[in-house]
Amino acid sequence: MLKVLMIIACLGHVLCGITDCMMAYTKDGRFEFTDTKDPAGMRKLFQSMTTKRLEIAMLGGIFALFMSSLGYVSLSKWMADYSDIAGKIMMVSGLFFLILIATHHVLCGTVEWFYVRLGRTDEALAVVMEFFRRTVISAVAYVGLLCFALTFGIVVLIGKTSLPPWACVFNTFPIFLVLAPTKVPAKGNLANAVMFLGMSILL
Repeated sequence: MLKVLMIIACLGHVLCGITDCMMAYTKDGRFEFTDTKDPAGMRKLFQSMTTKRLEIAMLGGIFALFMSSLGYVSLSKWMADYSDIAGKIMMVSGLFFLILIATHHVLCGTVEWFYVRLGRTDEALAVVMEFFRRTVISAVAYVGLLCFALTFGIVVLIGKTSLPPWACVFNTFPIFLVLAPTKVPAKGNLANAVMFLGMSILL
C-alpha cells in the first residue's frame, strides 16, 4: 500500500507541474515576473491565454496537491517508526507546505485570471500586481518543503532507517539543486516527483 501511495504522490506532482506550466507558458513564450515591468510585452504574452485554461490550472493544481499529500503523510508516518521526532517534524512541515502551496497556486492563477478577464490593460496589470505583492507571503510554503526534505534526507543519510544511506539522493533538495541550472520547467514538482518515484521503488 505504501508503494501505491508513493506512486500517487509522484503522479500528483507531475500533474501539478503540468498545471504550473499551463499558467506559466503561452503560445507566445514563458511568463517571468520581470515581464510585468513591460505592459506591452505582457499584453502580447497573454494575448492567447484564456480564463478557462487558468480555471482548469487552478482547480487541477489543487487536486494534484491532494494526491501528493498522500505521499507526504505516508512518508511521515513511515519515518515515525524509526524516529518519532523526525516523523512529527515531517508531518507538520509537510502539511505546512501543502496547505500554503495550494493557496499560493490558486493566488498565482487568480492574478493571471483577473489580468486576462479585465482586458490585459495597464490598469489591470497594476491592480493584479498589487494584489500579488500583498499575498505573496504564501510562498513561505517552501520553508515547509525544505524542512521536510532536509529532515528526511538527514535521517536516511545517518542510517537510522531501513533504507541504505545512499537513498538520501532521492530527496527533493539535492534533485532540485541538479535541476536548478537547467531550463527544465516545473523544477520543484519534478524534483518532488522523482523523490516519490524513488521511494515507491525502495520502500
